[in-house]
This record gives sequence, structure tokens and C-alpha cells, in this order.
Amino acid sequence: MQDPGDDRNESRLPDISFVMPVRDDAARLKKCLESIRANDYPPERVEIVVVDNGSHDDSAAVAKRAGARVIDAPHEGVSEMRNIGAAAARAQILVFVDADHVLGAGWIRAAIEDLGDQTLVAAVGALCRAPDDGTWVQRAYDRLRGHQVGRQRVDWLGAGNMAVGRRAFERVGGFDRSLETCEDVDLCKRLRAEGFTLIGDDRLVNIHLGDPATLGALFRGELWRGRGNVAVSFRPPVTFRELPSVMAPIIQLFGLALAALAFLMAGTNGLVIVSLGLLPSAVVPALRAARMSGRIAPSSAREIAGNAAVAFVYDLARAVAIVAFAGHGVRRRGRHAAAADA
Repeated sequence: MQDPGDDRNESRLPDISFVMPVRDDAARLKKCLESIRANDYPPERVEIVVVDNGSHDDSAAVAKRAGARVIDAPHEGVSEMRNIGAAAARAQILVFVDADHVLGAGWIRAAIEDLGDQTLVAAVGALCRAPDDGTWVQRAYDRLRGHQVGRQRVDWLGAGNMAVGRRAFERVGGFDRSLETCEDVDLCKRLRAEGFTLIGDDRLVNIHLGDPATLGALFRGELWRGRGNVAVSFRPPVTFRELPSVMAPIIQLFGLALAALAFLMAGTNGLVIVSLGLLPSAVVPALRAARMSGRIAPSSAREIAGNAAVAFVYDLARAVAIVAFAGHGVRRRGRHAAAADA
């Protein structure tokens, strides 16, 4: 006989609402919805709200066939799409998942357990993983991202894989609709500023099918993401652990600018300054690549070279992003290229 106090007692489990923005991503959306429905959780307690950003493919039809409620938001940014979906959702637990993620079968129960007392814990999530059949760029990018082990307190959670208590979400005003990217970093900062705790848990397994499959897709994606990273990272509260991701592109940009200026100079002195300017552009990704290589054992020469290439492109894009505007169209082209090459 089942213990009535067991948290698996369906009558005591809370409702949960998934909020999912999408645009022209029907194939991966279908896989994401199937993974949600395959979770070990009472289906009648799971609501799915898909916010469609003017898709021209079958995204809306795919969502409806899976039992999701579809809201049309053709002219909104991703932050506002998430807010629209959250406002329409019925449950007190909101789950923000992107259409190109596939969740593990125990994701919902682990998230419910981690949220626990929602007066203390505001949000839970985990770093995503690369596809099992991913390209060498995706495998290296996965090493760059890293993975936490176990359950621990964190400063940031990605909006593509995050469960949030509604009260905490509404208390801080939801996502900043002015942000095109890094809206999750900003939300987490405001939650922490209110005294809430964020939890990362490796049981919240999710595969990101949208990881960049080529170096070109990686550059475009980070060019789009990097502009918001610097702006948002300086919003309080700023932690010591955030400083490297903020300062690295600034240092690289300064070095590149110094090298470009010196290149215009004639003579040996100019060449020396060029070399000094390029030094941070080599050292920063080299350190990053070394850390990536330390996450795999043993490291083959091919893997080490792949780590170095991905680290260099990642840091170069983040540096260029400071001075070059990259809109959501750039990011979509990178996403579509990743999908085509995967």
C-alpha cells in the first residue's frame, strides 16, 4: 500500500505550467513536447503554454496536437513572450523551457522537490547538455559550458531550463522586456537581490538540440548573446564569479584595438606593440581551452585542438559584440545553421 505521505501521492502533487516561446522550430518543438509528456508526472497536472512568435512553419499545429495552449505573439521579443506565457499560465510553478530542449524523464519531480519552500528557493534548473550525436563543435562547446555535480546553490540559471515559483517571479516583475538576450541573467540577479536562493541540480537533465554545430554558428550566437552579457552583468548584485566573463571580452577588445592601431605603425616598434596587443587575444582563450581540456581525461590532440578553436571563436565573438550590434535575426541564422549542420 502506498504511503499517503509519500510525495508521489498524485493527490498532493502541485500543478505545473510550462511556458515555451517558439518561432519556426516545429521539428525540435515536437521532441521537446514529447519529452515533457513522457515525464513521470500526472499529465492532468501539467499545463503547456506555447507562445508563437509568428511562425511560418507547423509550430502552432504541432503544439496544439500535443495538447498545448497556443498564444500568438508575432511582434514580441523573447523576454515579453515569456512574460505573456507566464501571465496566461494557471499554475503556481512556472517552467521556462525553450523549444529546442529535450527534458529527462524525471525532470518535473526533481524540480518540484528542489523548489520545496518557495519562500526561500525561487528557481531551480541545470546547465544543459549537448546532443549525444553532436558535432565536434557541440562536444567542445559542452566542455566549455561545463556541468555542475549534484545539487548546490548557484548565481544563475538559464531561461531555457528553469522552474520558478510564481510569487517570486511576479515579485521581481518577471523578465525585463527591454532585453533581447541575457534576460535570464537579469532575472536571477533580481531574485537574488530579493534574498531568494537559486538551486542547480544535475538531476534536471536537459539536452540542448540548439547548441551551435559549426564555428560559424557559434560566432553568430555569441555575437548576439555577448552584447547583452556585458550590459546585464554590471547590474547589481555583481559577484566575484561573474567578473571573468565580463572582463575577458573587454580585455580582448582592448588588445585587438591596440594591435590594429599598432599595425598601422611602421617599423619594429609597431610589430612589438602588435604582438603585445594580440597577447590577451591568445592568452584568454588559451586559459579557457586549458580548463575545457581538464574536464576530459585523457585529452586527445584532436580534442585539445577543438577546445582551442571553440574557445578562440567564443572569446572573439564576445569581444566583437561589445562594439557590433547583433540582433535576433543574427541569432536565428546561427540557430538555423546549427540545425542544418547537426
